[in-house]
Order: sequence, then structure tokens, then C-alpha cells
Amino acid sequence: MPAPLIEKAPAKINLTLRVLGRREDGYHELESLVAFAGSDDLADKLTLHPGAKITLDISGPFSGPSGPAAGNLVLKAHAVLRQRIDGLKAGQFLLEKNIPVAAGLGGGSADAAAALRLLARLNALSVDDPRLAAAALEVGADVPVCLASRSRIMRGIGDRLSPPLDLPQLASVLVNPGVALATRDVFAKFGDTFDTRPDRAEVPQQYDALVEWLAHHDNDLTPAATACAPVIAELLARMRDLPGARLARMSGSGATCFALFATAGEAAAAAWLLQAGHEDWWVIPAMLGSVENRP
Repeated sequence: MPAPLIEKAPAKINLTLRVLGRREDGYHELESLVAFAGSDDLADKLTLHPGAKITLDISGPFSGPSGPAAGNLVLKAHAVLRQRIDGLKAGQFLLEKNIPVAAGLGGGSADAAAALRLLARLNALSVDDPRLAAAALEVGADVPVCLASRSRIMRGIGDRLSPPLDLPQLASVLVNPGVALATRDVFAKFGDTFDTRPDRAEVPQQYDALVEWLAHHDNDLTPAATACAPVIAELLARMRDLPGARLARMSGSGATCFALFATAGEAAAAAWLLQAGHEDWWVIPAMLGSVENRP
């Protein structure tokens, strides 16, 4: 029996997010600087047991909110790649969900990207195989950037990626207040107030300069997400008041927020303070940067 293949699916964090306009097909043009969480606690785990039968079983602390397996992006990733590759080998997928669902952390997209990496390994596909990139974009807007899990700027609908960025590791604490937000609901509240400022200057690679740069480039979806879930405003206010907090921001379309610190010790202390009195909040310290998953 072939040995199982395993891939981690790290959470994606939007350090910035600009909404630049709306396309004729209804999708929004975005620009976002993204990083990935290096902690195992902030990654789903996907296992593939090679075989003829294609199935998906879901376990883990966030398996319930993931919904039925039939609609999962892991199976969609397989179906989309199979349309492009005759005789694609696959098998039984086992997904351990450790990333909150509908939380602005790209968990479903990361899972789909992990599935594509597993299928690439099983079928001896090159990292540069254009069918892999095309399948990633068809599955979802965030899937292409999750394929390699490198810090980048993603633009358009996720179809245009910058070269990998050599960002410093960022000590952080991530918090989800137990609220699931659908991206479509947040965009419904957003309206048509688009960011028309000129293109940004080059992203700094030194820690202090990067934090200063981030302070001037926010997440345009925060007001809309806060209208859907007012607890986000409370959470951000608390995070900004944490000892040592350099920056506090919402990721993606929410409701997960993050704060940046100078050291991992400060981030761990902040996590303890945030969890006290809020046992229902999901709170975790993490280092953000690149994970370098490669199909």
C-alpha cells in the first residue's frame, strides 16, 4: 500500500487590503500584502492516502463549521485539476481543521492549495506546471497565493502575484471573537468607495520601517466588517491598548484581527491578557512571514 502524503495548510493573513474597484463581472479588484503563519496551531493538515476511491473526511476543532465534505474546496481542487490532467491519481483525503472557518484567514483556500500540492507530488507534476496555477485560480481567488505560502502582494482577483517578498518575521497575536463572517456579506456592506490613491512605494524589509509602512496602509474592509460584527471594533481597541502593541488590524474580511509586537515574548504575554475573561475567543500567538510550501 502506498505511503500517505501529508501537507500543512498555513493560515493566510492580510497585512493590508485595498479595494480598488469593481469589475464588470461583479468581482472586486483588490491589492493586499499577505503573510503566512508559521505555527502548527495555525495550519490545517491534509493527508492523502493514494487509491482509486476519492473521499474526504474532516476532523479537528473546526470540523463542524466546515460544512459538508461534498462542498469542500479540497474536493473542488481535485475536480478542477482532473479536468486538466487525464488519469490524475488521487485517493482518500483526511483534513484536520485547526483554522477557524469564515474568519479572514483563508483556511479553505489554504486547504485547496494543499490538495493541489499533494496531487502534484502524487502525479509528479512540476511546480511550474501551468495547469496547476490555472486550477488554483479556478478554485478560488486566494488559492494561487497559498500554493507556495510566500509573503507577496496579490492583486486583481488573486490572479496577479508579485515576486516573493523577503519580509522580517513578525511576532503577533491573532484573535477571533467567535464570529463567522461571510465575505459576500462584508462586501455587501462595503458599497462603492474605492481606494484611488497612487500605487504604493516598495515594501520595506526592515522591521521598524515595515511596521511604519503598514501603519499607513490599512484594511479597507474594516468598516464594513464592523457593521456586520460590531465586536470587531471592541477587539481592535483592546488590541491597540496591549503593552508593546505596534499595530492592530483586521485580516481579510474578518472577523479575525491581529496585533504586531517586537518580540515573541511580548506577543505571548498579550495573548494571555486577551484570553483572560474571554474564554470564548480564539487567541493564539504566532510568527508571520513565509512558510515556503512548494508543490
